[in-house]
Amino acid sequence: MKESEKQITARLFQQREQGDKHSPYEHEFNYYEQVREGNTARLSELINELGGKGMGVLSKDPIRNVRYHFIISVALVTRYCVEGGLEMETAYTMSDYYINKADEINSISEINALNMEMAMDFAMKMKAVKTKTIYSRHAVMCMDYVTTNLHSKLTVESIAENIGLSAGYLSRMFHKETGVTVSGYVVKKRIEAAQNLLKYSDYKSVDIANYLCFGSHSHFISVFRKYTGMTPKQYRNKYFRSDWTLSEHRAIR
Repeated sequence: MKESEKQITARLFQQREQGDKHSPYEHEFNYYEQVREGNTARLSELINELGGKGMGVLSKDPIRNVRYHFIISVALVTRYCVEGGLEMETAYTMSDYYINKADEINSISEINALNMEMAMDFAMKMKAVKTKTIYSRHAVMCMDYVTTNLHSKLTVESIAENIGLSAGYLSRMFHKETGVTVSGYVVKKRIEAAQNLLKYSDYKSVDIANYLCFGSHSHFISVFRKYTGMTPKQYRNKYFRSDWTLSEHRAIR
């Protein structure tokens, strides 16, 4: 057994003995999704202190540990936002700026404050990207509610109730402004979320279907194929972490 394998095996054993586990992927996924969707209100509720419980120990030095977590966070936020439509050079320049700024800080509280600033800055840029086509306040409220609640059962009636509209009015207004139905938008956002989970997590297809509230695994497969031209298995085989190389993450350097 290689030395690295021995060390990793020993660390896994120690973590199990001590009950230390990394945070569930759902929370991290939701956080990056909110940044990409420009949902600043929800984002402020999701940001945790860097290096906290469940985040793993990247360095024995507390400040360096938090700084490493910050760099990883910036790199992933950058990728999510580029994939969401943020101009690449803008995203990478922002990434360089925040990582350089973190390199000058020697306080855990200051790095955490910078992390909040960074996430909100990217989220505001994404909000601007998504509102280039100007939608009404009610349409935006609907989009925000859908994005925040992809893991819950969503109907036109439940969405309308939560944003204070009648179901009939919401249906007519949303379709007129966006060209898609509310239910069509929900499915589109769930498929986008499923694509990210298939690319960047180890969750089984059936678990993703359940998490995103598809009626059944077979229904999920059918809808996913309709939108992407591939089954979830084919999509994962093609894209699973295939582009996660440090050389492509200009944000990490």
